[in-house]
Amino acid sequence: MDASTLPAQTVINGVTFNATPGQRPVLVDGTTTIPGLFQKRCADLGNRTAHREKDFGIWKSYSWSDYWNHAKWIGLALRKLGLQRGEVVSILSEDRKEWAWFDMGIQCVGGIASGVYTTDSASQLSYLINDSDSRFLIVEDEEQLDKYLQIEGEVPSLLNVIILEDEGLHDLDHHRCLMIEELYDIGRQAERDEPGAFDTEIAKANPADTALLIYTSGTTGMPKGAMLSNENIMAGIEAGAHRLSSYETDEQLCFLPLCHILERDVSIYFPLASKSTVNFAESPETVFANLQEVSPATFTAVPRVWEKIYSQVLIMAQEATPLGRIAFGMALKTGMKRASYLVENKPVPGGLNAQFWFWDRLVLRNLRRMLGMDRLRRGGTGAAPISPELLKWYWAIGVPLVEGYGMTETAGIATINTPDENRVGTIGKAVPGIDVRIGQDGEIQVKGLNVFQGYWRNNEKTAETFTGDGWLRTGDVGRMDDDGYVTITGRLKDIIITAGGKNITPAEIESRLKFSHYISDAVIIGDRRKYLTALIMIDQENVEKYAQDHKVPFSNFASLCAAPEVRALIADEVKAVNTEFARVEQIKDFRLIDVLLTAEDDELTATMKLKRGLVEKKHANLIEDMYT
Repeated sequence: MDASTLPAQTVINGVTFNATPGQRPVLVDGTTTIPGLFQKRCADLGNRTAHREKDFGIWKSYSWSDYWNHAKWIGLALRKLGLQRGEVVSILSEDRKEWAWFDMGIQCVGGIASGVYTTDSASQLSYLINDSDSRFLIVEDEEQLDKYLQIEGEVPSLLNVIILEDEGLHDLDHHRCLMIEELYDIGRQAERDEPGAFDTEIAKANPADTALLIYTSGTTGMPKGAMLSNENIMAGIEAGAHRLSSYETDEQLCFLPLCHILERDVSIYFPLASKSTVNFAESPETVFANLQEVSPATFTAVPRVWEKIYSQVLIMAQEATPLGRIAFGMALKTGMKRASYLVENKPVPGGLNAQFWFWDRLVLRNLRRMLGMDRLRRGGTGAAPISPELLKWYWAIGVPLVEGYGMTETAGIATINTPDENRVGTIGKAVPGIDVRIGQDGEIQVKGLNVFQGYWRNNEKTAETFTGDGWLRTGDVGRMDDDGYVTITGRLKDIIITAGGKNITPAEIESRLKFSHYISDAVIIGDRRKYLTALIMIDQENVEKYAQDHKVPFSNFASLCAAPEVRALIADEVKAVNTEFARVEQIKDFRLIDVLLTAEDDELTATMKLKRGLVEKKHANLIEDMYT
């Protein structure tokens, strides 16, 4: 490429990007593809630590050279076994270093990486393999292998299944199955037979090549495979770098599913640019313990995780000594006063800063250390709405938590707040190189090099997703203020039209309900009905603590939900929220969902968002009871 055609460059935290984001070619340190950037990073950083992972309770380090070698053996082995450029490989595993190794190895030989949630059933796995025409399946362990064995007759496109952990499988004899070490051996032999083949494959990569196939959560039907190109991902990396500071000294914690574009960006692609170190959580159940051990510089999570931490702090405060409770209350009160200035980007009065300094050293600094947030420069939240009051609470305890917005179809990024440019209650401003507008029907629409190529083998759905003039239809309703901050008010498909003809977006009411530490989630009901009602999921830990403190008898979760005292407790929370809304937006009745929901349940997506339609269908009797 003629140097005169290249856009002007700028250096951000030691990494070179386009000075004006959104121009072609998208360049990160002179590279235009993910394989090219991966090759450069591994060559430059060598023995520096790229990943850490626990082995028998001890954190072990893995270098960029380890990253390169294992990705190379994986890529060459898959190529030897029959993977062609443009074909799909599915990965069914919890987060671990091998996830990143496979992601890079697959892409470097021209394959397309597609993640499968470990909570998916065997039938869902069958659908995803067949829809994507996957040629290889990577499974973590015996539990995930069992899903394949249930459906092996239904997935004829698969050439091989590669297993990461051999525990319980030493006697396995299956013509399609390979252990990971066997795959490495094939890769090593392929390298000896054809030296330089991996670099040759990387050189073939093109910005327009499809790199990822990410299936949407399927809240409104069967999942659709969103195709993201190298250029889409590189544009996302570039846009993020211009708005969010990241340094090569940063430590991160990977724990959200790597199938999801949010964690894929945060723990695989953004670190390729920033050269930071990624620590893999042992499991979803150990996240909070691992957070304390790692004490990361940045930490990104879905709202449900931030809500959980908030609930844990409230329980700790209730269990503290009387003096401790008083001190925490005073510290939080001072922090909230200070936060009211910070979240509006206003200077904090000197006297208030001095008060906060005192309470921070006496109480809040210790709290952040207990949470593993003592070194946290920035917390991030996305993938679902979060309560503005919860954001302010985190700022009050000294954790700068900011909200951003993106979709699989925007390579995970579109708008972002930052600690320096933040407006609580909004999803921030459009990131550099990406344009955002509000359509005539109030829909948020996006345009930029980060916007996906379309849905895999589904031209009809792809066409529906774009406007006539080429903007991506997000399906979210919102508004934009004069300073460019965007606020989401709901989903187009979720707008409630009451029997009286009033249009209501339920997201704001639901978000306010969820700020109650006794309420985990809520679904507002009322479409074509005379008034609004709600299905509510209680927060198990906080409500159990309330029941114990007030001597409310219960034997299990269902009996806890059935207790009159618990219903009265939630009724008071609903009543308090009603005072913040117009009469037509107030909740007239509610019912408690008396079963605990996890990502394994159909009603929740893997990122812990309620599937509204499925919840309404499954609990139709509760709903009808509120209207009869």
